[in-house]
Amino acid sequence: MTDQHISAEEIDTSRPHPARMYDYYLGGWDNYEIDREAADRIIAVSPDIVDSARANRDFMVRAVRAVAAAGVRQIIDIGTGIPTSPNTHEVAREIAPDTRVVYLDNDPIVAAHADAKLTGTPGTGLVLADARAPDKILADPVVRELIDFSQPVALLLVAVLHFVTDEEDPAGLVNTLTQSMTCGSHLVISHGTTDFHGRNQVADEVYRKSTARLSLRRHDEILPFFGGFELLDPGLVRVSRWRPDPAAAGSQQHGPIGVYGGVGRRR
Repeated sequence: MTDQHISAEEIDTSRPHPARMYDYYLGGWDNYEIDREAADRIIAVSPDIVDSARANRDFMVRAVRAVAAAGVRQIIDIGTGIPTSPNTHEVAREIAPDTRVVYLDNDPIVAAHADAKLTGTPGTGLVLADARAPDKILADPVVRELIDFSQPVALLLVAVLHFVTDEEDPAGLVNTLTQSMTCGSHLVISHGTTDFHGRNQVADEVYRKSTARLSLRRHDEILPFFGGFELLDPGLVRVSRWRPDPAAAGSQQHGPIGVYGGVGRRR
């Protein structure tokens, strides 16, 4: 299900886009030369960004499994990025086949790829929207049709908020998106940090010239985004340390990962 009609004029390939760069970090092919060049500049000085991207992706999978196991049957995935299997609905439906998922992203190319891969998948929807316009997201007809806010909802903001500047009020954005979520709802956040690496001037410059500036934050700046939610164990930790899969323990990254992740539950 989609209410989007993507035209060629809407697609901007003149600047790199974080979602397409992320796809490149993950080894995907749904990106452009300008995205690869931008990503390679960062990899040249911070090769661990590839490990961080993969660890972040693995965290998303484990977090979705956790919320599905907790009984949540509807998910809003904001900043979904280029679809990479397993997608959110595929992960959730391994546990609960009736899970409904709305995907949102602000890049028309991402939306076009997502639309193609979601075609014919009942109980999923796609919205071309910007996380910085939360009221529009909540009022979108696809969201209103698939999501019943009288029942628990899981909101995913995975690697999204570090592209929202302080001036754009990320805490207010999260509060608007979650204020109508009922008890039993979950909030999943991952966020890049400078706690382990310090600032990377090359990354700052690259993202400043892309479609979204990079606003990395410290642990004590990220934690308040979970206001109104009780953090599940083990709290807000590096994504590689959030309930790691014992079967993959040997491949877990602990040193260079510069991304925090956590899952909160509303009581």
